[in-house]
Amino acid sequence: MWWKWLPWRILVRKFARARGFMDPLTVLSRLRRFSQPSEVMEPIELLRAGFAFHARGLMNSRAIQQNLDWVWPYWVEKQFNPRDSSFVPRAFSLTHVNLTHRNWTALGVPDYEELPIVDPRGLVTPCFDGWSLDGWIFTDSGELVAPSRLTEAEVEQKLRFDPQLRIETRTRKGGARLDSKVETVICRETPRCVLSVTARAEEPAWLVLALRPYNPEGISFINKLALSPERKCWLVEGRRRVDFERSPEKHLVSEYSNGDVALGLSGSADNNQVSCPVGMATAAAMFRMKQGRENGGSKQFTATVKASVNLIDAAKPEPPFYNLQTEAEEAAAKWRRELASLPSMLLPDKKYQFLFDAAVRSMILHSPKDVYPGPYTYKRFWFRDAAFILKAMLCVGLKGRVRSALERFPDYQTAFGYFRSQEGEWDSNGQALWILEQYFSFTREAVPKKILHSIEQGGEWLIRKRLPLEAGPLYGGLLPAGFSAEHLGANDYYYWDDFWAAAGLKSAARIMRRYDKEKAFRKFTEQAEDMLESVVRSLKQSEKRLGGKAMPAAPTRRLDAGTIGSLAPGYPLRLWPENDSRLVETMNFLFNSCLLNNGFFQDMIHSGINPYLTLHLAQTLMRAGDSRFFQLVQATADLASSTGQWPEAVHPFTGGGCMGDGQHVWAAAEWIMMMRNSLLYEETASDRLVFGAGVKRDWLESGQEIVFVNAPVLWGRVSVRFFRQQNNKVKCQWSAEWNNHRPGAVAVRLPDCQQQLMEPREEGEITLTMKAESEDN
Repeated sequence: MWWKWLPWRILVRKFARARGFMDPLTVLSRLRRFSQPSEVMEPIELLRAGFAFHARGLMNSRAIQQNLDWVWPYWVEKQFNPRDSSFVPRAFSLTHVNLTHRNWTALGVPDYEELPIVDPRGLVTPCFDGWSLDGWIFTDSGELVAPSRLTEAEVEQKLRFDPQLRIETRTRKGGARLDSKVETVICRETPRCVLSVTARAEEPAWLVLALRPYNPEGISFINKLALSPERKCWLVEGRRRVDFERSPEKHLVSEYSNGDVALGLSGSADNNQVSCPVGMATAAAMFRMKQGRENGGSKQFTATVKASVNLIDAAKPEPPFYNLQTEAEEAAAKWRRELASLPSMLLPDKKYQFLFDAAVRSMILHSPKDVYPGPYTYKRFWFRDAAFILKAMLCVGLKGRVRSALERFPDYQTAFGYFRSQEGEWDSNGQALWILEQYFSFTREAVPKKILHSIEQGGEWLIRKRLPLEAGPLYGGLLPAGFSAEHLGANDYYYWDDFWAAAGLKSAARIMRRYDKEKAFRKFTEQAEDMLESVVRSLKQSEKRLGGKAMPAAPTRRLDAGTIGSLAPGYPLRLWPENDSRLVETMNFLFNSCLLNNGFFQDMIHSGINPYLTLHLAQTLMRAGDSRFFQLVQATADLASSTGQWPEAVHPFTGGGCMGDGQHVWAAAEWIMMMRNSLLYEETASDRLVFGAGVKRDWLESGQEIVFVNAPVLWGRVSVRFFRQQNNKVKCQWSAEWNNHRPGAVAVRLPDCQQQLMEPREEGEITLTMKAESEDN
């Protein structure tokens, strides 16, 4: 309270003006006028993350541009190259950050927090936000083969799961070949990252294992490092070990004033340690490539080296490398146990199948306790991301992981009932209530008392948070202006928040009725309906102003990319019927005005093609029976990396990530839901289980079966398969294990076929006739 009495505004202004600066308070005041007044202008959590992000960007601006003779990570080699389409001018940019190739892939083992990441050229960052390891070839003629500097045609990267995850990167340049494999194994209940590099060349050369003071975001300082006396490991900062399978024949180090160690690889001085006051120490462990047998008349020189990093106990010596096979098998066993009871999906399209399988594993990796939307930039908890990710996990049978995450929800709830992951986001309560009810409706489990109380408190908070009806037809009954999802724009009265609030109240009401809390049930039901009526009143004002029923992001906004949030009553909430005119006009606006290369281009913040928002539009189109969704799904598949991952947003020219985490788990969850809902989904508005709405014609024409076995649904578990017969006939067969409830009907709704309604029996089949391709759809 005493702070309010201090003349701090006067002091700040006087201090700034005395030193020739603009008045910062005037600048802040002007900024706030671009948004609606709200309790929280920017979540403090987001400000902290932004500060850390741009602090690194400042370091990048000092370290990189005057040292372009260093070997830098892939994004720098592209983004700082004026001859490359990824080039970004840096003239007035105070911070230099990765805006063109935000792509990486996490490796790990179920239930472990540690997630090493690998960039598109095989650069390995074993520890969170840390330094990296790289593999090079250096020939006796002085040529350096560094993967980050090579073209797309010279590098191939794949994600393997057999069943543990492994990333393989193959590099080819002339007669030189460099193959790396990265995986996470378990050693005595401790995860460690193992890098194996094999090099081949047609002339005498060295295989170089390089220690780098950076990662896919930029600089990550190394102040000191040393090679152990037995020459079998690096000790970084005196505590983190990098163990080698064998000793290098040559070892070089460098500090910032002497440049990159890569510039002196031909030197003969063998140095074992370095201390760098700038924090840019580099090292190269060099292994002589031995001459092997000739291949087609040419000499072959080869070498292989393995290195490992203990991901928990930094200074603990590693056991002998001959244990690697056993340790890899322990990790594989964990994956087998995790995947054994999951439903099985078989798709004729190999790429779609790979993306589905990779997405399932991505969700498992990122749910050790809480659910994270990414392994690096977004390795923290948000209710928004968690709601979508947990729903996808629930739909592929990861019930135990979902329950574990939901049990932690009350820990994020304030005493007033607010589910807070970021201050000032009003959508979180609706999302928390919705996914809690989804879980208990799917599983029919009893709701623990702690969670039941949390649900009731969350519903009460939403009711108290609503604006009074006296605020008028535009805002009355809605939630206050807030930050909401950052991709919607500046603080405003977002309909997205209101739709989630209404859905959350409906969800809470159903839980209350289940436990005979009739008073709470009636209250939440009435409030949910009243909130939707308030939204409709506000939308009618927007309809008059805009001349159509397409829904803007907020009451006074025009139609723009933020409109994507107003699809929520169609997907995922299904508050309104699939062909509601407001949804249809909103879909048409987004499809006609906001697509780039058949993907949704989000102008707000992301400034890139957003995979998960593209799939939100695709889901809404598919639900409405609009076949345009097929091209959006295909575009999303095309945006995936070779390891089956999506960044949060994709640069329209480079095809690399330009926003958020380089492996965005929400996007993976949306791919799972897109494939799952293509084969079956619950149409709760009409109490139907819908089969086949997204089955592609070419899948059927391939002659292969489309199968989804033992899939969890709201009413139990279902298996369904589709296959083509002669004369454009398609058969759909299903079997079900219903719980105490079953849907009112089963709808078979294959594209190019007439929808058929069936009784919800335990088994059923139907044969449909596809329209000829020449017929109108």
